[in-house]
Order: sequence, then C-alpha cells, then structure tokens
Amino acid sequence: MSTVREFRSDPGAVAPAKAAVREAQSPLEAVQRLIRAACEDLGLPPAVYEYLKEPARVLVVNIPVRMDSGEVRTFTGYRSQHTDVVGPTKGGVRFHPAVTLDEVKALSMWMTMKCAVLGLPYGGAKGGVVCEPRTLSRSELEGLARGYIRAVAGFVGPERDIPAPDVNTNAEIMGWMLDEYSSLRGVVTPALITGKPEVLGGSAGRTGATGRGVVITIREAADRLGLDLRGATAAIQGFGNVGSHTARYLQELGVRVVAISDVRGGVHRRDGIDVEAAIEHTRRYGSVVGLPGTDPIGSDEVLYLPVDILVPAALENQITMANVDQVSARIVCEAANGPTTPEASEALVQRGTFVIPDILANAGGVTVSYFEWVQNLQNFYWPEDEVEARLEDMMVRAFNTVYKVHAQRGVSMRRAAYMVALKRLADAMAARGWL
Repeated sequence: MSTVREFRSDPGAVAPAKAAVREAQSPLEAVQRLIRAACEDLGLPPAVYEYLKEPARVLVVNIPVRMDSGEVRTFTGYRSQHTDVVGPTKGGVRFHPAVTLDEVKALSMWMTMKCAVLGLPYGGAKGGVVCEPRTLSRSELEGLARGYIRAVAGFVGPERDIPAPDVNTNAEIMGWMLDEYSSLRGVVTPALITGKPEVLGGSAGRTGATGRGVVITIREAADRLGLDLRGATAAIQGFGNVGSHTARYLQELGVRVVAISDVRGGVHRRDGIDVEAAIEHTRRYGSVVGLPGTDPIGSDEVLYLPVDILVPAALENQITMANVDQVSARIVCEAANGPTTPEASEALVQRGTFVIPDILANAGGVTVSYFEWVQNLQNFYWPEDEVEARLEDMMVRAFNTVYKVHAQRGVSMRRAAYMVALKRLADAMAARGWL
C-alpha cells in the first residue's frame, strides 16, 4: 500500500529577500517574488501575500511498483494544492527524473496565477513523480500511474482537486488514472481528471489547446507590434505536445519555423522546416534530430537565433542572466512554465523584447481542461469548433485585459498579468471574509 505524508504550509515562514539579483534561483523563489511584487504594486493587504506565498497543502507519497523483473521499486511522488479560494484546485501530473518538491510547489502557484488571469474558477495544483519514463515498459508505466492515483485518491476529486497531463504524461495515462480512481470509488467519475481520451469523456480540441492558446497570444502581440506574421520567422525549443502544435498553428498563419529542438538536439533550415514532416519524424524516431533537409543545431542554440518569434516550450530556467544577452528574438512567448528567470525577463523587456508571460501564453490547456470538466459535470459535450471558439474568446479577452494594464501602468506584460491575477484572488479572499 502507498504511504502518504501530508504537510501544511507554515504561515510564519519567511519569504525570500526581495533584493539580490542572482542567476541561479529556484522556481519557488521566482514565483514568490512575482506574487509579492504584484501585491505591492496593487497596494493589497499583507495578508494576501501571506495566504499565497506557500501552498495550502503538499503531499509526499511513496509508490511501490512491481517491475517486469518481479522486483518492487518505490517511486517518490508529490501533489501540491496551492489555494482553493475561488474553487477546487487544478493542475497536471508530470513524470520526470528532475521532479522536486520545490518545483511542484512553484508549478502549483503558477497554476493559480494562470487560472486567475483567465478568470477560471480554480486554484492551482501540480503533481509529479520522480522517474525516468523512457526506461519504463508500458506495463510498468501503467503500474506507476495507477499507484500514484491510489496514493493521492483521498486528496483529489471533481470538487476538490482535478489532475491533468503534464510533462511525459498523456491522455492514455490519464485514462489509467481515471479507471483506477473509479474502481476505488465504485462509480465512474469522469470529472476527476482532464486531458483523458475523448471516449472516456475527454474534450474535443484538448490535445492542441495549449499550443493553440500560445499562437493566439503571439498573433495578438504581433498585431500590437505591427509584425506581419506572413513570412515572420520562429524558433521553438521543445517539440512535445505543446511545441509541435505551436509549430503547426504558426505555420498555418504563414510563419516560417526555421529551428526546432528537443532534449536530444535540434534542426535548422533557413527557408523553413516542414512542420508535419518534423512531427512524423519525431513520432517514428523519438526526436527531431536527423530530419532530412535540415542542418543539425544544439538544443539550446535555438534560443539564440535571429528570429522574430522565440517559443521556449521545454522546462524552467532556460533563459537566465547567463545567456539572456544572446537572445535576439523580437517576441519571446513562454509556452513552458517559468522558462525565463525574472531577472532575465526584465533584461529582455528593457531592451525592447516583447515577452508574453507563461501564465498568459500557455493557459489554453487549462482553459480547455475547464471546458472538459464542465462538460463532464453536465454530461453534455461540445463539438470541436465550439471548443475552439470558446478558447479563442477567452484567450483574446485575457490578453486584452493584461495588455491594458501593461499599457496603462507602464509595466511589463508579466507584471501586468500578475496584477490581474492577484486582484481577482484578493477580491475572492475579501468576499469570503479572509481579509
């Protein structure tokens, strides 16, 4: 049986110092600084930051899995629930060898901000398991997924905390988790989890939702900047679900995707890469590396190409003070969570780069996850064109709201996004009598 330890945040914990510019900063420190700065910008009561500086609950679980060899291996998993001030918590589950408790806590806090920017009735959550999924067989992966949901089953649910896919997890894994949870509860519970197969209640349009949302924000930014996307150039770091769909939708708008990279390396072609060919090559060989008709390039080199649009769609801390001077794109759109450190982001903005922050740029996924949850609760499902139209409307409205604060207050888009989010969260706290 899985064992679970529950930790509640220490309300007296000391926040990190505001000063000190450092190249190396944990994602948790970064999001705490951004939340505190937005609270100060808005003149909010100190209690708002006290409520939000740490997750309300963090779970650490031990997951025993019987391997194909017959031996039992125990994996460490986490679930962080940041705040439920506006509704149940919501967030993905990632399988990755570098998962840490602080990372999961930070990601749950980013999810809160993301949901608040879009006006969704959720707080943020995030889960993770420390593992290398590429070394696991399909049966071992299924055992791990089922073991994880068993371990956290008492802490999740449609009205409490709704998991979803994240790095190295997908619809199939969500299906396994849903089946395990439903077996434990003795009733099919599709609203438990989002990003699952359509046949199990998944939403049409969910797979490409994050990438579609990314491209909607790029399109809106290009319009404000007077950049014609037909013939504009783009480079994408990370070619998983988000990166590949971003590339596809950018190409549909006439953008030339000239470079793509993944964990194994990258490819470059000045005249533009055939995105569909790159997707098929990656499906067959596990990497974009070796795509015919392209030149090899390092995974990180895509960050430094002279392109109009740079999309970091991999992991955190890819653009830091150590390499920010090499980034020359006109627009940096953060498809990943926290790919740019706060100091590096400020440096980009100061020299005229338009940075679309993660909590706005990649919110398309959680928005369509919200649509999926609503459809599950109603047991009434929408066609894909309706899902896409609703996503378009919500992403454009969110971009316009953030851009208005950016223009009126003279702050970066990141600072503006946090101000929008914190205002909504503070209003909810006041309405519930917390302040």
